[in-house]
Amino acid sequence: HHTWVDYVGQFVAVFGVSIPDFFFGLVMIFIFSIWAGWLPAISGDKPIGLIMPAITLGVSSAAILARLTRSSMLDVMSRDFIRTARAKGLKEGKVVWRHAFQNALIPVITIVGLQFGSLLTGAIVVEVVFTRQGLGFELVNAVVTRNYPVVQALVMMASLVYVVMNILVDTLYTYADPRVRIQ
Repeated sequence: HHTWVDYVGQFVAVFGVSIPDFFFGLVMIFIFSIWAGWLPAISGDKPIGLIMPAITLGVSSAAILARLTRSSMLDVMSRDFIRTARAKGLKEGKVVWRHAFQNALIPVITIVGLQFGSLLTGAIVVEVVFTRQGLGFELVNAVVTRNYPVVQALVMMASLVYVVMNILVDTLYTYADPRVRIQ
């Protein structure tokens, strides 16, 4: 807290939250494909072609998680039970990982579950930008061609995945915080 690493991390996280996925993807194509020539802009079926879409899709989610984890940890580290753990003579690493991080996980788990839905919708944009053949690209083609049964099926499938993820998040609460039990 209040070190140069903290300030750099905050800057990178704000940058990651602020930039839209489609723009970041286009910038990555320009830098790494056109300007540097390191990665292919359109990859086909090669695994190397997944690098830029994965980074593009993950940057905003990772930035949100980093900001939330930082603020949650700072909140937990100022609580009385952390002061008590330190007073009992526990090592700082054990205080941070065993006591603070475990208690800071509840909001992080919530956001991870909610971000899964945004990853599903963000994948549509990223697949179009990088011309990846996936469900998002198929959904866009179905909307353009007015293929309503395919649109309905893909939306229902995405909704089902989102509901299952929310149930999984609720189940993970009981492992992260034993006080939360399903009655």
